[in-house]
Amino acid sequence: MEHQIQVRVRYSETDQMGVVYHGNYIPYFEIGRVEWLRDKGVSYKSLEENGIALPIVSMTLNYKKPARYDDLLTVKTTFKKHSSVKIEFDCEIWSEQNELLTTAYFILVFVDMKTGRPMTPPDYIKKVMEIN
Repeated sequence: MEHQIQVRVRYSETDQMGVVYHGNYIPYFEIGRVEWLRDKGVSYKSLEENGIALPIVSMTLNYKKPARYDDLLTVKTTFKKHSSVKIEFDCEIWSEQNELLTTAYFILVFVDMKTGRPMTPPDYIKKVMEIN
Protein backbone atom coordinates (compact mmCIF):
# COMPACT_ATOMS: atom_id res chain seq x y z
CA MET A 1 0.00 0.00 0.00
CA GLU A 2 2.01 2.85 -1.39
CA HIS A 3 1.34 6.42 -2.46
CA GLN A 4 3.49 8.97 -4.28
CA ILE A 5 3.22 12.75 -4.47
CA GLN A 6 5.52 15.39 -5.88
CA VAL A 7 6.64 18.57 -4.11
CA ARG A 8 8.89 21.34 -5.38
CA VAL A 9 11.57 22.74 -3.07
CA ARG A 10 10.87 26.38 -2.26
CA TYR A 11 13.62 28.92 -1.68
CA SER A 12 12.53 29.44 1.94
CA GLU A 13 13.19 25.74 2.66
CA THR A 14 16.90 25.99 1.83
CA ASP A 15 19.98 27.24 3.62
CA GLN A 16 22.60 29.66 2.27
CA MET A 17 24.07 26.88 0.14
CA GLY A 18 20.73 26.26 -1.62
CA VAL A 19 20.38 22.88 0.12
CA VAL A 20 17.14 21.88 1.86
CA TYR A 21 17.55 22.48 5.59
CA HIS A 22 17.38 19.14 7.44
CA GLY A 23 14.27 20.05 9.46
CA ASN A 24 12.30 20.80 6.29
CA TYR A 25 12.22 17.16 5.25
CA ILE A 26 9.72 16.39 8.02
CA PRO A 27 6.93 18.47 6.40
CA TYR A 28 7.60 16.71 3.07
CA PHE A 29 7.04 13.38 4.79
CA GLU A 30 3.93 14.76 6.49
CA ILE A 31 2.53 15.70 3.08
CA GLY A 32 3.17 12.12 2.00
CA ARG A 33 1.36 10.59 5.00
CA VAL A 34 -1.59 13.02 4.78
CA GLU A 35 -2.01 12.32 1.08
CA TRP A 36 -1.63 8.55 1.65
CA LEU A 37 -4.62 8.74 4.01
CA ARG A 38 -6.57 11.05 1.66
CA ASP A 39 -5.98 8.58 -1.17
CA LYS A 40 -7.65 5.96 1.05
CA GLY A 41 -10.64 8.26 1.70
CA VAL A 42 -9.63 9.57 5.15
CA SER A 43 -8.56 13.16 5.82
CA TYR A 44 -6.65 14.39 8.85
CA LYS A 45 -9.32 17.05 9.20
CA SER A 46 -12.09 14.43 9.45
CA LEU A 47 -10.06 12.48 12.01
CA GLU A 48 -9.72 15.57 14.19
CA GLU A 49 -13.40 16.46 13.73
CA ASN A 50 -14.16 12.99 15.10
CA GLY A 51 -11.89 13.51 18.12
CA ILE A 52 -8.95 11.47 16.84
CA ALA A 53 -5.37 12.72 16.75
CA LEU A 54 -2.54 10.87 15.04
CA PRO A 55 0.73 12.17 16.52
CA ILE A 56 4.18 10.90 15.65
CA VAL A 57 5.75 9.01 18.55
CA SER A 58 8.92 7.90 16.77
CA MET A 59 10.77 8.82 13.61
CA THR A 60 14.07 7.94 12.03
CA LEU A 61 15.49 9.91 9.10
CA ASN A 62 18.52 9.07 6.99
CA TYR A 63 19.93 11.74 4.70
CA LYS A 64 21.73 10.24 1.72
CA LYS A 65 22.01 13.11 -0.79
CA PRO A 66 20.90 16.74 -0.60
CA ALA A 67 17.79 18.18 -2.21
CA ARG A 68 18.23 21.69 -3.58
CA TYR A 69 16.19 24.77 -4.38
CA ASP A 70 13.63 24.23 -7.17
CA ASP A 71 14.13 20.43 -7.28
CA LEU A 72 10.98 18.46 -7.99
CA LEU A 73 10.89 15.71 -5.39
CA THR A 74 8.81 12.55 -5.27
CA VAL A 75 7.70 11.57 -1.78
CA LYS A 76 6.91 7.86 -1.61
CA THR A 77 4.89 6.72 1.43
CA THR A 78 4.41 3.03 2.14
CA PHE A 79 2.18 1.55 4.84
CA LYS A 80 4.41 -0.87 6.72
CA LYS A 81 2.40 -2.39 9.55
CA HIS A 82 0.02 -1.71 12.39
CA SER A 83 -0.82 -2.74 15.90
CA SER A 84 -3.97 -2.08 17.90
CA VAL A 85 -3.16 1.64 18.34
CA LYS A 86 -0.13 2.30 16.12
CA ILE A 87 0.45 2.68 12.40
CA GLU A 88 3.89 2.58 10.80
CA PHE A 89 5.16 4.01 7.52
CA ASP A 90 8.34 3.76 5.48
CA CYS A 91 8.97 6.89 3.43
CA GLU A 92 11.44 7.91 0.75
CA ILE A 93 12.26 11.08 -1.13
CA TRP A 94 13.52 10.70 -4.70
CA SER A 95 15.01 13.26 -7.09
CA GLU A 96 13.90 13.87 -10.69
CA GLN A 97 16.98 11.89 -11.68
CA ASN A 98 15.58 8.90 -9.76
CA GLU A 99 18.19 9.17 -7.00
CA LEU A 100 17.20 8.23 -3.46
CA LEU A 101 17.80 11.33 -1.33
CA THR A 102 16.27 10.60 2.07
CA THR A 103 14.58 7.71 3.85
CA ALA A 104 12.39 7.79 6.94
CA TYR A 105 10.43 5.53 9.24
CA PHE A 106 7.49 6.84 11.28
CA ILE A 107 5.35 5.40 14.06
CA LEU A 108 2.09 7.23 14.77
CA VAL A 109 -0.46 6.51 17.49
CA PHE A 110 -4.22 6.97 17.35
CA VAL A 111 -5.11 9.21 20.32
CA ASP A 112 -8.50 10.13 21.76
CA MET A 113 -8.38 13.94 21.80
CA LYS A 114 -10.69 14.14 24.84
CA THR A 115 -8.62 11.88 27.07
CA GLY A 116 -5.20 12.19 25.47
CA ARG A 117 -4.91 8.41 25.66
CA PRO A 118 -4.09 5.92 22.90
CA MET A 119 -7.13 4.34 21.28
CA THR A 120 -7.97 1.71 18.73
CA PRO A 121 -9.07 3.34 15.49
CA PRO A 122 -12.76 3.22 14.59
CA ASP A 123 -13.93 0.45 12.25
CA TYR A 124 -14.18 2.76 9.23
CA ILE A 125 -10.48 3.59 9.58
CA LYS A 126 -9.54 -0.05 10.12
CA LYS A 127 -11.41 -0.93 6.93
CA VAL A 128 -9.83 1.85 4.88
CA MET A 129 -6.34 0.93 6.01
CA GLU A 130 -7.12 -2.80 5.94
CA ILE A 131 -6.36 -3.07 9.63
CA ASN A 132 -7.99 -6.06 11.29
